[in-house]
Amino acid sequence: MYAQVVVDTTGHALAVASTLDKEVRQQAPFKNKLEAAKLVGKLVARRALDKGVSKVVFDRNGFLYHGRVREVAAGAREQGLEF
Repeated sequence: MYAQVVVDTTGHALAVASTLDKEVRQQAPFKNKLEAAKLVGKLVARRALDKGVSKVVFDRNGFLYHGRVREVAAGAREQGLEF
C-alpha cells in the first residue's frame, strides 16, 4: 500500500509513504492490512503537514472507497490533513 501527495499542475510528489517505509515496518507485525493502510495514511499526512500542505484532494484512482483506501483516508484525517 502506498500514498502520495502530488502537486497536480507540476506532477511533483511532495510527500510519499508506503508499507515498505522503515517507519511503518518498525511497527510490524500488523493485525491486518487495514491497520497497515491506516499507518500509511498517518505517515503521508505527517510528511505533507511538515511541508506546509494541510488541505488536499483525495483521488482514489477508480478504487472503491472502502477497506484499505478508506483506512488510508482515515489515518490522514486523524493526523490533521483536510480533504
